[in-house]
Amino acid sequence: MPTAVCVTIGEQLARYGFGEGHPFGPDRLAAFWTEAQAQGLDRQLIQCLPGSATREQLERFHTPEYVERVISQSATGEGYLDCGDTPAFPGIYEAACTVVGSVLDAVERIMKAECRHAFVPIAGLHHARRDSAAGFCVFNDCGIAIEILRLQYSLQRIAYVDIDAHHGDGVFYSFEEDADLIFADVHEDGRVLYPGTGAAEETGKGRARGTKLNIPMPPESSDDLFYPAWQQVEDFVDRHCPQFILFQCGADSIAGDPITHLRYTPAAHRHAAQRLKQLAEKHCQGRLLAMGGGGYNRDNLARAWTAVAAALLEPA
Repeated sequence: MPTAVCVTIGEQLARYGFGEGHPFGPDRLAAFWTEAQAQGLDRQLIQCLPGSATREQLERFHTPEYVERVISQSATGEGYLDCGDTPAFPGIYEAACTVVGSVLDAVERIMKAECRHAFVPIAGLHHARRDSAAGFCVFNDCGIAIEILRLQYSLQRIAYVDIDAHHGDGVFYSFEEDADLIFADVHEDGRVLYPGTGAAEETGKGRARGTKLNIPMPPESSDDLFYPAWQQVEDFVDRHCPQFILFQCGADSIAGDPITHLRYTPAAHRHAAQRLKQLAEKHCQGRLLAMGGGGYNRDNLARAWTAVAAALLEPA
């Protein structure tokens, strides 16, 4: 029997974008869904409407002062929420709350066994820090999900796996001293790509040392280099026996992305999703949530994200 997989689709989720022509524009969701329909995946996926996070949920990760700042700048639509990458626009608070709320709704559906896996295409905003925006990311839905999984569902050992071209610095540094957050990230070398972090030597601090895995990849890395790196990720996650797996499957690591330099094919994303699905079945009753992350070539993200969705649909 096919595996029950939820996907979040709806115009409200597409509103998280920074205008037509921007790399992170509001057309990204439609690019994915058009390809999913062409492949017939829409008839196999359980379609869920976007949710909306409460301020209390946001503040499980973010500081109240930062949330208040986003609310204020959302009302005016003026200025930047960071040093120049993440512009405010009217309604950005509500749009960002939709991303977080959709991720938390997917978490709830998985934990209630309404579906075994889930995919939220416009999500995985892994650069936002607890007190600031960064790199097109207003609220860190990944970090909020980790905190909610602990608070609401009493899970502790959560694995966060990231194959976006950019290092998931907002997650890494927020949990750098947290031994129960298992972090594995394959990304383009920070010496040549934003945010400039994620060196192999960064393995966690204090009692968390050894619970974090960073694998910086040289520019122009292809699938031939990805697969050995991925095996390290797989072995690392397997050793730590997680209770829930979060997967940030950014498509900006696919060849032809306009702002990165990796050269994977969508087969890499499918492989990662297939293998994480197996680890989820082995360790955590199938509990696996994928988040779309980056990806600024529309054809690339459509092919990579549908590859992930198709992999999640495969029989266990």
